[in-house]
Amino acid sequence: MRYLILLLALAFSNEIADAQSAPVRVTEGLLRGTVENGLTIYKGVPFAAPPVGALRWRAPQPAAKWDGVRRADKFAPEPIQGGNAVSGKSEDCLYLNVWTPAKSPGDKIPVLVWIYGGAFNFGGTAEPTYNGEKLAKKGVVLVSIAYRLGQLGFLAHPELSAENPNHVSGNYGLLDMIAGLKWIKENIAAFGGDPDKVTIFGESAGGIAVSMLCASPLAKGLFKGAISESGGSFGPTRSTTFPGENMKTLHDAEAAGENYVKGAGFSSIADLRKIPADKLPAVRGLAWPITDGWVIPDDQYKLYEAGKYNETPILVGYNSDEGASFSPPKTPDDYVAAVKIRYGKFADELIKAYPVGTNTVPKTARDLARDATFGWHTWSWANLEANRGKSKVFFYYFDQHTEYPEGSPQAGYGSPHGQEVAYVFGTLDTSNPQTTKTDLDISDAMGIYWTNFAKYGDPNGSGEPKWPAFNAAHPVVMYFSQTAHTGVVPSAEALKVLDGYFRWRRSPEGEAWAK
Repeated sequence: MRYLILLLALAFSNEIADAQSAPVRVTEGLLRGTVENGLTIYKGVPFAAPPVGALRWRAPQPAAKWDGVRRADKFAPEPIQGGNAVSGKSEDCLYLNVWTPAKSPGDKIPVLVWIYGGAFNFGGTAEPTYNGEKLAKKGVVLVSIAYRLGQLGFLAHPELSAENPNHVSGNYGLLDMIAGLKWIKENIAAFGGDPDKVTIFGESAGGIAVSMLCASPLAKGLFKGAISESGGSFGPTRSTTFPGENMKTLHDAEAAGENYVKGAGFSSIADLRKIPADKLPAVRGLAWPITDGWVIPDDQYKLYEAGKYNETPILVGYNSDEGASFSPPKTPDDYVAAVKIRYGKFADELIKAYPVGTNTVPKTARDLARDATFGWHTWSWANLEANRGKSKVFFYYFDQHTEYPEGSPQAGYGSPHGQEVAYVFGTLDTSNPQTTKTDLDISDAMGIYWTNFAKYGDPNGSGEPKWPAFNAAHPVVMYFSQTAHTGVVPSAEALKVLDGYFRWRRSPEGEAWAK
């Protein structure tokens, strides 16, 4: 009996040993991950120093070196969410995760880097939906990076600008992403990745961040492709922000930061740095990146018009009923009133382009919020790059959803914000009876297109319908709606009306009105 126990113990210990990876050397030292389902996985890898104490509200600094072999088998704590106390979250959050199919460091496999969404106030890398296994098995190294959120990631203040050598503040979360990409550039070869074939991709705030990185001179050379799901940030700055016009100038953001510090009952940033991160008061509204003149030099639309961006192939798109996720007005009168407040002299024209029902606020009206927040930005980005750049542009529209009968509370609804993420990652709940074979087919197709894009700068390959490049002469969009098939730009004529509004907003009259 004792002999049998020893044999079982030995077998168990060998199983544990087999589940561990051989150590890999990165800049800071040796790492050991785990081997699972044919992949080697590393979790909780530090790419920067903990941004705590004196490093709070400063650009990320290099991670410390370590002796021996560091275990990388657990996700690190996720960032403090919007400055609020949440169990299990931490200010010490600058870590990344790697899923690699490589068998040796010399494999040079293309790399996909995931940037999570959450309105720059929520999110983290440990979400089960973001499991990188399925994408990595399609032939890429999948990396997910964390970044600071809320006021810890985006607080601007004159004192913070004064201590910065570039005389700016805010945008720490974006600087975290850039630090993560620099670490990947320097170290991904150790995991079998190709540092010269990195594609960034993200959804919502993550997709918006992708567009910001494409426009930031600080990110130049750190990636060769960009995928944005429900992202883009091409609206002008505005002191009172709205979805799709989220950006403040440094001056306005600093003023908001002063009000935040005073409202919290403090007289200085030094005092606020002494407060535990989970005790910081929440920001009124959402913390957000800003046009600071350094990380984001100017209005992105103007930067693209001038050719001042990091040109790469792009794959961009959004979902059919994003507007349903943003507290749509409950009555036609509420809708009309809200449009008049937001859009001024363009309100009547936009109400005509995005009509409301007699007694309901149907999808046609909800689509104004969809397009003002995501659709117009995606369409503008695609047109700006297709018309001015040399790289290919690929445009999609996600509309995979159940069709409900007329009279049902869900009748007339399309695909809400964020629905496509599980399709891309291949993490649909297959135990859910509502998950159909069509869902799984769409998911597989999207995974193939996304990973092909990382490999070739083009989503096309064998086995899937051809996805034509988008340009002014052929504005073709790939629809994911029961099948993968091509179609026209959704709400194309309405988008042109909205485009008129954004052009006006950049005029002296529009700028004065927005103040």
